[in-house]
Amino acid sequence: MQINKKIRCLVIDDELPARDVLQKHIAGVKVLELAGTCSNAVEALSFLQSNTVDLLFLDIEMPHILGTNFIRTLKNPPKVIFTTAYRKYAIEGFELDAVDYLLKPIGFDRFLKALNKILQLDLQSNTVTNATPETNPDPPQPFVYFRVDRKMMKVLFNDILYIEGLRDYVKIFTATKTIVTKHLLSSLEEMLPADAFLRIHRSYIISISKIDSYNTDTIEIAKKELPVGRLFKHDVSKLLNASTLHTNTNVKTKNKQGNDNV
Repeated sequence: MQINKKIRCLVIDDELPARDVLQKHIAGVKVLELAGTCSNAVEALSFLQSNTVDLLFLDIEMPHILGTNFIRTLKNPPKVIFTTAYRKYAIEGFELDAVDYLLKPIGFDRFLKALNKILQLDLQSNTVTNATPETNPDPPQPFVYFRVDRKMMKVLFNDILYIEGLRDYVKIFTATKTIVTKHLLSSLEEMLPADAFLRIHRSYIISISKIDSYNTDTIEIAKKELPVGRLFKHDVSKLLNASTLHTNTNVKTKNKQGNDNV
């Protein structure tokens, strides 16, 4: 599977409403292409014998055979994301190397989180396959997609300065633009790499590498002072005072009167 081409998806579910939801989600993401839908594993097996797909959205409890058992029958199965109304199959699903395990009803935010796992896996695979000692290509930049004005917008993690939560929406600030999208801040926090981003307030997530200065109460990024919430102070102080941060960044600490201390 290559990122520079569409990811061909097959939806396998015995419930028509569930298939319709996934079809709608897939249609909303440009990198995805719906190859087909099947109502059971028998139909899916016939489809896969004559068609190539990159990704299965696979229900588990279906007529004839469970989705988990169906995967075991495939010699070289595509990547799979299980979709089910039951938590009890989660461990078995991940033992089968599933990329993700989505519980119904599947919201678009959770769908995007699963998709981003696919894209990151593909990036890692391409890096291992394509990198050569002679060329030393730059490693691919990790990113995430957001729905903005009825289209999916790609945002590089490295471009993000900080993120502000506004109830059901978030504002993503970069050096050149501000992106507003419908998303819960807590859900977005789970999508971001924990070693690169830090929750400092119930309303703010920051990029650690973009910090210009900080004290116990505020963090400054791109001339913007952001508050550190009372419940987050311990974790923030623990991380920002770590020696690795001081040796790997140019962050300055400042006292409450504004004096800088390198």
